[in-house]
Amino acid sequence: MKLQKLLSLTRKCDADFDLIEKGDRIAVGLSGGKDSLSLLYALSGYKRFCPNPFELCAVVIDAGAGCDFSPLKPMCEKLGVPLYIVETQIAQIVFEERKEKNPCSLCAKMRRGALDNKLNELDCNVLALGHNADDMVETFLLSMLYEGRLNTLQPKSYLDRAGIKLIRPLLYVREKDTAAFVRENNIPIVVNPCPANGYTERETMKSLIKDMCRVTPDAFERTHSALVHPERNNLLTPKKD
Repeated sequence: MKLQKLLSLTRKCDADFDLIEKGDRIAVGLSGGKDSLSLLYALSGYKRFCPNPFELCAVVIDAGAGCDFSPLKPMCEKLGVPLYIVETQIAQIVFEERKEKNPCSLCAKMRRGALDNKLNELDCNVLALGHNADDMVETFLLSMLYEGRLNTLQPKSYLDRAGIKLIRPLLYVREKDTAAFVRENNIPIVVNPCPANGYTERETMKSLIKDMCRVTPDAFERTHSALVHPERNNLLTPKKD
């Protein structure tokens, strides 16, 4: 994927859901993976022509699992984006002290808490996360099949307790395209050493989507389109007493 296409899809998501307001101080939650790196490039490029001027920085939560984040420093310097790395003991707490059998939920909560604290310290009012179109469809299937409800990732939401707006500008971008973007532009990726990486229910949903697309080639695109166009819904409405 070319940067121009990435910027176009980011602009469309912003235009459709009013993600960015004038004067926003946006912090990208940077993990070092392909999606958050693509988001950083997208927002640093979009900053030049966004109709609502905003400030941008990047925040890394070091969970203490042995990640080497040093390749991110020259990249952020090149983009002119301030980088902040927050060191934590999340990995030790989750895997050694708590010995969680299902560590992802606790890890996510602790990482989000560390992010919120750093954003408040930096006086940033917006957190941008790199969730993509695949994440959106996978979350919908997870919610429907495991919880019995229709729900998915929102382009924009508010964390009232933290006083932070959360945005997801890449919800129109496919995961395969973020992978292609970092590969074609030789952007260094920080490998996730988490023991649970690749063994989650989300991986099961990825396999399910592949099976769906083998039966109906446009299954992913149609599911994503239904989610971003809620006026197409025609669901049951129970009779009120």
